Amino acid sequence: MTRETDRGAQRRAAPPILQNAFRPFFLGGAIWAAIQVPLWYAEYAGYLGYVAGPAGHAHEMLYGMLAAIICGFALTAIPNWTGRAPVAGAGLAALFALWLAGRLGMIFAGHGWGMAIDLVFLPVFTLVVLREIISGRNWRNLPVAVMVVLFTFSHFAFHWPEWSGTAIRATFAVTLLLVALIGGRIVPSFTRNWLAGRDEEATRRVAPPMQGLDKMVLALTGLALALWIVWPESAATGGALGLAAIAQLIRLLRWQGVSTLGEPLMWSLHAGYLWMVLALAIMAAGIIWPEQVPAAAGLHAIGAGVIGGMTLAVMTRASLGHTGRERIANRATTLVFVLVHAGALLRVAAAILLNEPRLLGLSAILWSGAFGLFAIAYIPVLFSARRT
Repeated sequence: MTRETDRGAQRRAAPPILQNAFRPFFLGGAIWAAIQVPLWYAEYAGYLGYVAGPAGHAHEMLYGMLAAIICGFALTAIPNWTGRAPVAGAGLAALFALWLAGRLGMIFAGHGWGMAIDLVFLPVFTLVVLREIISGRNWRNLPVAVMVVLFTFSHFAFHWPEWSGTAIRATFAVTLLLVALIGGRIVPSFTRNWLAGRDEEATRRVAPPMQGLDKMVLALTGLALALWIVWPESAATGGALGLAAIAQLIRLLRWQGVSTLGEPLMWSLHAGYLWMVLALAIMAAGIIWPEQVPAAAGLHAIGAGVIGGMTLAVMTRASLGHTGRERIANRATTLVFVLVHAGALLRVAAAILLNEPRLLGLSAILWSGAFGLFAIAYIPVLFSARRT
């Protein structure tokens, strides 16, 4: 029996929740997001004593919630890229246990043991990603592994006080590049597939993924974000981010998102990517006009907008498709998208208005409600066997 055959047998013998990485990690990440945002707001508003502070909130949203969703997506997509059996069963359970132990460690143990436990998950996940891509000789997707490695290094840097600000910017930059890289493949591809047979003229207008223009836009965006990591207040950085925003808008318009407004599972992908454009533009404005646009507005455009909108668009679609269900949004799924984008808009507005309390509270309710609703609506999907 080959190792691949053995892994396939382990997967079939495992309960459904452990047959694919997206199942436990999407659910865990969504629940964590639904808990963390109200917890942070209650602390910020004075309803709770000190729990984690702004640094702890940033840590758990990036290296807790986001890390879980990246893990769930990567370990689900990589088998499609390599043809290898997915990580499942006991191995998947152990990986999820590492992530959960990190969350509990940061809450109950804090620095010291809690931090040590938290630091284990991402290196192990990174090694798994590298093993799968290298073993499958899938060199085309090696940049994804590089992004995961950079994400892991930025997590280590976060725990050094003198590097934490740079680490947060680096993590946001890596996240934007992951969205630009992977979103730049899946959004036009899924759009073209959905339009086929519905609107042939629109289908022909959708630009294929990863053309010359896309590579130039990725390079420009990468350069702008590198400048932002190192010189976040430089006028040159602001100009580069503004140019990247324009370039990303041109890229997005070539994917004919307006033709997908009839299906929430489709327009949510375009709306999530639109936050990339808005985030880069707001970041540029924050550097060029700092008195009018606080730097926090750009960070929350990434966190609440890009991360919130894009992750839920991918999580819902992947959860339905990989469990054999029809990729059509029901009312609950549509409401998830409405809540997350409304929450993101209010969160950015609250940041521009220096954390206006009512906007801040309402944005927390809407945004965390989107992830909570996803968890509730998709528990039956994630725990049930794939439909044949």
